[in-house]
Amino acid sequence: MSNTFRMVLTRIVIALRRARDWVIAMAIFGLLRLISLLPADKAINFVAAMARRIGPLTPRHKLAMTNLARAFPEKSNAEHQQIALDMWGNMARLAAEYVFLDELFDFDRRNTSPGRIETAGDEIFDKLRDENKPFIVFTAHTGNFEFLPIAAAAYELDVMALFRPPNNPYIAKKVLGARRTKMGHLVPSRAGAAFTLARRLEAGKGVGVLVDQKFHKGEETTFFGLEAHTNPLLAKLVRQYDCVVHPARAIRLPNGRHRLELEPEFEIPRHPDGSVDVKATAQKLNDKVESWVREYPGQWQWFHDRWNIKHQLKQAKRPGSPGPDASSKS
Repeated sequence: MSNTFRMVLTRIVIALRRARDWVIAMAIFGLLRLISLLPADKAINFVAAMARRIGPLTPRHKLAMTNLARAFPEKSNAEHQQIALDMWGNMARLAAEYVFLDELFDFDRRNTSPGRIETAGDEIFDKLRDENKPFIVFTAHTGNFEFLPIAAAAYELDVMALFRPPNNPYIAKKVLGARRTKMGHLVPSRAGAAFTLARRLEAGKGVGVLVDQKFHKGEETTFFGLEAHTNPLLAKLVRQYDCVVHPARAIRLPNGRHRLELEPEFEIPRHPDGSVDVKATAQKLNDKVESWVREYPGQWQWFHDRWNIKHQLKQAKRPGSPGPDASSKS
């Protein structure tokens, strides 16, 4: 095969992928424009009901069911199915809620009447704002986690958030535009992001990070007793800037309501000489996220390949290789 033919073939493949991404993005944008014509609650409930029907028909559902069976071996298949359905509904609500952010985020500290948003940890928000010292807030893909940076802004807390853009470039551009409008400083998780966050902490400001994503070259840890690699970035930033760390999470409540919790300071594991234990910190982050997910399993993204199952399944097909269930439990 000549080099010229390879180049032409590569360009064709790239063009086809772009065309596919564009079609998918336009379909999603069209649906979001359509639901924007409806009242918020009706629109969100509608897309959630659709997702609960369509989600199980997608390839990602199989991955979600595999993850659930391995994470919750004590639960029945029916229970796994119910959690997966709840997950699809949660993800659809998350997407639809982008359309109605201004209407949904009605939190106001001066208003004592209950709204859609309630918070816990008000005194911690105030403390971080007033101390003018570097800090890190970490969270996971639970509930509507997108509300957390909006809440920080409501408390006049200046936080730069690290996020992973969607794989679809057209959707990524749209989402980034919406996030920048509502959520302040944002840093896509690509080359140079760690340096940007470091400069932020060096200036005495705050950063926010998601810690439940797959990271191929991360620390070897466990999550739900299964082997998983975890990004050491948070621990390394703490080691360099000796900043405080706080967990935060979003919880989806009944009747379209949400609770946003900022928890007390997270104790960082250290070696006898006082230096940050990076591996132990990565494991402790996993343990914290696992406790959140166990409490509300239907509000986490089980279709995410956190345990690198796809690679394990490929390896399992090779003669003499153990299957993915051979991972050690703890």
